[in-house]
Amino acid sequence: MSPAEPLEEDLSGVHCRLTELLAERGMTVTELSAAVGVSIVNLSVLKNDRAKAIRFSTLVAICRALDCEVGELLVLA
Repeated sequence: MSPAEPLEEDLSGVHCRLTELLAERGMTVTELSAAVGVSIVNLSVLKNDRAKAIRFSTLVAICRALDCEVGELLVLA
């Protein structure tokens, strides 16, 4: 296994569709960060499927800013 490969136990089975939703809305991570009060770094962790947890308040803020449902943002991989 190469260092770039995630360990099997690190895989949550959840995929974040943040990249797709931002593209559909013509919005950048920087704009979303300003709208929801979450750092660009934390949004990037979420966007790249590296987040291990997310607060409900953050999830709600992102969904409101993107005008989407939780199930549109997070899907089973």
